Amino acid sequence: MRHRQHVNPLSQFFQVPFSLPDKAIIFEEPQYPIHLDIGSARGNFLIELASKYPKWNFLGLEIREPLVISAEKRRNQLGLTNLKFLFCNVNVSLDKWLLNLDHNQLHRVSIQFPDPWFKRKHFKRRVLQPYLLNSLASSLRIGGEIFIQSDNLEVIESMIDVVENSCYFDRKLFDGLKWLDKNPYKIYTEREIYALERELPIYRAMYCRNSKLFINACNNA
Repeated sequence: MRHRQHVNPLSQFFQVPFSLPDKAIIFEEPQYPIHLDIGSARGNFLIELASKYPKWNFLGLEIREPLVISAEKRRNQLGLTNLKFLFCNVNVSLDKWLLNLDHNQLHRVSIQFPDPWFKRKHFKRRVLQPYLLNSLASSLRIGGEIFIQSDNLEVIESMIDVVENSCYFDRKLFDGLKWLDKNPYKIYTEREIYALERELPIYRAMYCRNSKLFINACNNA
């Protein structure tokens, strides 16, 4: 397992919004429900999902451009027209793209093993910020899922704080357990495989979009 190469999402370069292509351009059947994977890395997770579920569209967003190029090359080789990988900083570029989706089209969001940014002064670089969560809340269908996981307890608890400080999501418990014991999609990221092979703990949680009407001021974070 290679060590992850971190990039600073707050650097000037990554603060310039990218205009992401419209869904009608990136998907052959743009009307299908969408699963958005934030921090898609090399893309193995979405490639397997897209192959298994041809009547869903899958979008992987990644801030490390070389990984996007590699994932897109493999996607093209496999001819997967219900999948696309794009390079961007989601906290800057995603909001506008979400506004162009059909009502209730965004069904699922996954954020898996994000860069940890351990130092307190770097917490603001973590991917799941209140602004991003509000963008997702405004677009997710009622009952839509946000799945998060990490092999670092501090990181997952930080993500949970962001979600639970919002009024738009309810935690989904399985058999009363705090953490999911398995990946609900039964398809694993590279980091997840790495952790499983070494018997490292993995902390997983699922949230569902509740029926509260989206209002920007509703988030208390």
